[in-house]
Amino acid sequence: MAEHYNVLFLCTGNSARSIMAEAILNFKGKPRFNAYSAGSHPSGKVRPEALQRLQAAHIPVEGLRSKSWDEFALPDAPKMDFVFTVCDNAANEVCPIWPGQPVTAHWGVADPAGVQGSPQEVERAFREAFTILERRIELLLSLPVASLDRLAIKKEVDEIGRK
Repeated sequence: MAEHYNVLFLCTGNSARSIMAEAILNFKGKPRFNAYSAGSHPSGKVRPEALQRLQAAHIPVEGLRSKSWDEFALPDAPKMDFVFTVCDNAANEVCPIWPGQPVTAHWGVADPAGVQGSPQEVERAFREAFTILERRIELLLSLPVASLDRLAIKKEVDEIGRK
């Protein structure tokens, strides 16, 4: 594979998990990786708890927005090398055809936006989702992607999704 990679994180609402994954990878993966996020049915807003979690980790939040995955299926969209679903709903939906046949994997993470309870319980859910995504992204960054073939990469990213 190439030395530079575009990664798209998908979720239904594109308000929390996929947004956090985009920000984490853009922060930790520069200059080799550019990350994006989108949703099949975007909520149109980013959850403030997701932004707070990113800011607590000193990860920039400028420019983050909830958007449709249709933006990334357009002819002038960046060509994706990887597409990861981070919620079970998006994993089960019919996705657009991504130009360039990117490596895909499901990295399911429990939805912190669906947690109802005390502010501490909601904060804990966002912290746990952030921690899982950060760990998986760090594992992705540790892979010798440029020296692996597509089949080996697919195997590795599938395995990361189980961690």
